[in-house]
Amino acid sequence: MVLTERRDGVLIITLNRPAARNAVNGGLAAGLAAALEELDADGELSIGVLTGAAQTFCAGMDLKAFVTGESPYIEGRGFAGITLRSADKPLIAAVEGYALAGGFEVALSCDLIVASREAKFGVPEVKRSLVAAAGALIRLPKRIPYHVAMELALTGDPIDAARAYELGVVNRVVEAGTALDEALVLAASIAGNAPLALAASKQIVAQTLDWTEAEAWERQGEIAGPVFGSEDAREGAVAFAEKRPPVWKGR
Repeated sequence: MVLTERRDGVLIITLNRPAARNAVNGGLAAGLAAALEELDADGELSIGVLTGAAQTFCAGMDLKAFVTGESPYIEGRGFAGITLRSADKPLIAAVEGYALAGGFEVALSCDLIVASREAKFGVPEVKRSLVAAAGALIRLPKRIPYHVAMELALTGDPIDAARAYELGVVNRVVEAGTALDEALVLAASIAGNAPLALAASKQIVAQTLDWTEAEAWERQGEIAGPVFGSEDAREGAVAFAEKRPPVWKGR
């Protein structure tokens, strides 16, 4: 239900339930959780790209599986194996087609989003007497204007990629069928950077909205301090002085 492919330090993760528009059931959630574990555990991988099969990203929770009692949650990781805890390494969502309900929440669990012009984003749970409780109602008000987040939550109506880009939810909008290609271009611009610095930078940016300013300075020091004292930090400075590409060791 989840496919992985390694390409130049990038792990491509594909949600692969095309007949169900990649809706999340227990098997897909377990597969995605395993893929994220693989990404973080392998020192040869710098970044992940998450996409969906058959020109659609993810239509959300598999309602047929839900009514039979099947759980799409993974302990410690949340819905789809990602919404409560994503990868420690950077993760890009490459979105074609629908990213709705839990599918939108999966995309919001990624660090960057590249979307096809034809992509649709939304949280239609209220139309089914459900609640978008896998992160959208928590993350959207922190990332877009309050009244826009409220409109999405209460109407359940979707927005297109152009509107998502205007709101800052999407990083890049591309022609239909090219979201994965553009996501890989973006991944390549990240993958060559120092792994310790990438992980620390991601952690600080992801958590800073939950800190007071005083906490932010303290926590940033705790996270960034070891990076400044690392072998890779010295290598970065030496490589710059010697005008050569750095060789990262991740320590």
